Amino acid sequence: MAFQCQRDCYMKEFITSVVSCCPAELKQEVNGKKEILKGFNVILQDTVLFPEGGGQPDDRGLIGEVPVLRVTRQGSDAVHFVSSPLEVGQEVRVKVDWERRFDHMQQHSGQHLITALADTMFGYKTTSWDLGRQRSTIELDTPSVKAAQLQELEEAVNEKIRSHVPVHVQLLSLDDPAVEKVRSRGLPDDHAGPIRIIDIEGVDANMCCGTHVTNLSHLQVIKLLGTEKGKKNKINLIFLAGNRVLKYAEKSYSTERSLVSLLKTGPDEHVEAVDKLQKSVKLLQKTNLSLLRDMAVLIAQNFKNNPERGNIFTVKHYLADSFSWNNCFICFKETLVFLTVGEEKGPGLFLLAGPSGPVAELGPRILEILQGKGAGKNGRFQGKANSLARREEAEALLRQHHSSQEE
Repeated sequence: MAFQCQRDCYMKEFITSVVSCCPAELKQEVNGKKEILKGFNVILQDTVLFPEGGGQPDDRGLIGEVPVLRVTRQGSDAVHFVSSPLEVGQEVRVKVDWERRFDHMQQHSGQHLITALADTMFGYKTTSWDLGRQRSTIELDTPSVKAAQLQELEEAVNEKIRSHVPVHVQLLSLDDPAVEKVRSRGLPDDHAGPIRIIDIEGVDANMCCGTHVTNLSHLQVIKLLGTEKGKKNKINLIFLAGNRVLKYAEKSYSTERSLVSLLKTGPDEHVEAVDKLQKSVKLLQKTNLSLLRDMAVLIAQNFKNNPERGNIFTVKHYLADSFSWNNCFICFKETLVFLTVGEEKGPGLFLLAGPSGPVAELGPRILEILQGKGAGKNGRFQGKANSLARREEAEALLRQHHSSQEE
């Protein structure tokens, strides 16, 4: 069965009726956490909302005033997940989120065009593709694509767009001999009804259930951003089509203006300016590290030369090189040295060094106070602290232990 969204991909609204509505659950991820949303699965007589398939995400939209949160295909039915129930038999107006739909149409038709020409021009077969939220990728069965080939391919696809090549949809029966002549990665096990063919006139005929433009001119433009290493002996070709290219250009120009203001140079000099800044930062970091090490040595010497230094010494620093500080203070065999590195109330590093007995006893307790992870042996206990806000409690524990030993 072909849904109305497949018969007329440009239709934005459609009046139909509710066939069934039953309670259901939707698993979704919100801010990295999986949640289960209770709602209803609705089947309509027909729909302009595309169910996920062919590498294309599903549509969003409204049934009446009720938002559709998910559309999936089950056999010959499109199942709409909604949060509120709908009355069976009632007539409803279905509206599609057109911006999302047209974006998917441009990316999907763009993928067909790129795939066809990559095969025709270079013999690179497409093994899969992904329509992402910001950019799309085509997995090509080749270990690499040369820069010259990428440029040639981009010029070729945009020439087809400028040529206003028509895109036709054909519905063929499964036993039609023409089916054998089109590209396909196979039909789903629950496929029902005729075979849908997307035919880019004179360029490509491909079995596909997705929504597409009716003319390549509707793609506006395609930009090939480059390639990334994919699975073994395969490459991922990254591309943008249509409105995504315009949004990308707008975002890039906004970034360019910001860099002009920050770097005080023109766009052509940005790379050189950033390179100089990085080298300056590295030099400053090296100088800063040297100063921190010198400061650590001076503090350690001052403590060592102090006749009233006692048996506990605590040091806290925000931007210290912990290795240098550790080496300066662990030489005090009879002194408990407690060092922390990091912001006053944030995460950081800590070290407890000194006599092996007290260190072995107090190290785990300090670890618990600082809510961290660590370990120790031979008079040295160190690790990461999740919160240095309780540093004073750790110091109090050390003093309390020292007082008890003197008694």
